[in-house]
Amino acid sequence: MQPPSCPNCEPAGMQPPGSERPSRREWLLRAAGGFGGLALAGLLSSCQRSGGESASRAPADTPRAPGQRLPQVVSTGPRKPARHVICLYMDGGPSQIDTFDRKPRLDRENGQPIKMSTPQTQFRIGNKVLASPFKFSQYGENGTWVSELFRETAQHIDRLALVRSMVADHSEHTAANYQMHTGWPLQGRPSMGSWITYGLGTECQDLPGYVVLDAGQLPLGGLECFSQGFLPLSTQGTLFRRGDYPVADIRPQEPRPDLQRRKLDLMTQWNRHHQSGGANYPELEGLIAQYEMAFQMQSAVPALVNISDETPAMLRNYGIDQPHSEVFGRQCLLARRLVERGVRFVQVLPPPLPDHNHWDQHNKLAAYHRDNALAVDRPIAGLITDLVARGLWDETLLVWGGEFGRTPTAQEMPDGQHGRDHNPYGFTMWLAGGAVRGGTIYGATDEYGYYAVENPVHVHDLHATILQLMGIDHTQLTYRYGGRDFRLTDVYGNVVHDLIA
Repeated sequence: MQPPSCPNCEPAGMQPPGSERPSRREWLLRAAGGFGGLALAGLLSSCQRSGGESASRAPADTPRAPGQRLPQVVSTGPRKPARHVICLYMDGGPSQIDTFDRKPRLDRENGQPIKMSTPQTQFRIGNKVLASPFKFSQYGENGTWVSELFRETAQHIDRLALVRSMVADHSEHTAANYQMHTGWPLQGRPSMGSWITYGLGTECQDLPGYVVLDAGQLPLGGLECFSQGFLPLSTQGTLFRRGDYPVADIRPQEPRPDLQRRKLDLMTQWNRHHQSGGANYPELEGLIAQYEMAFQMQSAVPALVNISDETPAMLRNYGIDQPHSEVFGRQCLLARRLVERGVRFVQVLPPPLPDHNHWDQHNKLAAYHRDNALAVDRPIAGLITDLVARGLWDETLLVWGGEFGRTPTAQEMPDGQHGRDHNPYGFTMWLAGGAVRGGTIYGATDEYGYYAVENPVHVHDLHATILQLMGIDHTQLTYRYGGRDFRLTDVYGNVVHDLIA
């Protein structure tokens, strides 16, 4: 078999003499700029077979699983497991006692020394109680107390399952972010989004299975929070930044489509020629798959981020018409558009506000928490409304929260603009949609809101429950690496069945 020829690519000298053939690596090194075409050719041929059209969403009952084996599917009760996750990650640590966990004792003892033993905090703050500066009101059938910070989200309180007894192991941002994302406080482990994409595959043909919507500031820990670790490269989180081209290097580089097509045809023939020799390079195949996806994204991403087809009413629903909520509103709208197209896992990050450091308020708690909430409250409520209206609610799991909470004692500042320190011992997160039991309040902290004292839910338990809501047994979703079987929950984790409908 002779290698193909192409007048534009000058393969002279590349033809194998006799039985000798260049390896794929040698060919790729010599054919500069052609590596991407090796992967993209297969996509062009698939478009030819389908009449030139590329479906954006595969059938829901036939997901493409990138992993070695699928986990055992488990029952989530009378409701079907969720098919997608949208994680609304409030990094920095929103204060549970200023949002969803009202504590009247703080009002009674404001400014007094706290009447309980307290742990050493991140910055060794004082022991004086700090009352919440925010008003709480009751919402829903159960009269659930919610802060004025989330008055829009509170309109949907009967759809949410509040977990008021979350517990983590670390009070430092980077370690806590790693643990909340990967179950492990150090870098190197796969993220939850990667595990879910590995286990269930993706329903989307032309977008990554795991997308992170970055509004301009990553959590401490950086891209490692979204890493695939030792899982296949196809499960890695893909960062979408703001703008018409949110992903780097997906703009077409060829001046004319026919030139790219000729290069792709050439590389396709070389690929088939190489495969006939039986060579196997798993890492290279992973890169090829990434280039395939990049080619598909050249047309899919601009269409995704172009929201001109959304109505003015829909933009108002997400708060995109308001300057304070426009950025996060657009991200939440994109999250809906992504799951609508079959993307498995979407993480939405909050926008950076000047001097606010996201939800990490060691000072100026009253002003900065209010600004952070104003940026996200309407978009979150709008997302819930939209998912319900479009019939996506029962198949989409929402997860809201940060890496830890805040202390009920004040981090005192000379100007009186006090804040709160990090508190991993008892904080609040919520789940909604999918097979979640809406209207649930699970667990409780003490009267100050410091420690989880009723039904503590560790990060491992949260991960086990999320996997269960996706129809996955967390003990069965494993990957063999370095001589042992790894899983998201390590050797821990218990499913919180009371959160499941």
